[in-house]
Amino acid sequence: MQPPTCVDHLGIAVYSLERARTLYREVLGLVCGGTEEIADQKVRVTWFQAGNLRIELLEPTAEDSPIARFLDKNGPGLHHVAYRVADLPATLAALKSAGVRLIDDAPRAGAHGMRIAFAHPKSTGGVLTEFCQQG
Repeated sequence: MQPPTCVDHLGIAVYSLERARTLYREVLGLVCGGTEEIADQKVRVTWFQAGNLRIELLEPTAEDSPIARFLDKNGPGLHHVAYRVADLPATLAALKSAGVRLIDDAPRAGAHGMRIAFAHPKSTGGVLTEFCQQG
């Protein structure tokens, strides 16, 4: 398996994108890159660029969404770390071969035209870990 090329983004679960944008835009001075809804994941995403790292704010669009469940259990905060990889299917195969528990056995569509897949936090030191590849 080739190692990740970089940390692509941090996903932060929030109750309200509008309220959270104030901190990132007005207090931290980051520029908002846009907002996108990913219907099949029941989430709305707003992102900010901080140098080479993207910060994604994740707001649930339904009570049964993974982000809503995360917020119910943990409150707002860091949801996941995403690593960019050159070959997502090969990365998933290598992780599976190494005994890493995957949430996604195959890539799926994510924000920003990325293909994404998640590894379960029980296999990644307690951190929900996303792997992504440009579409």
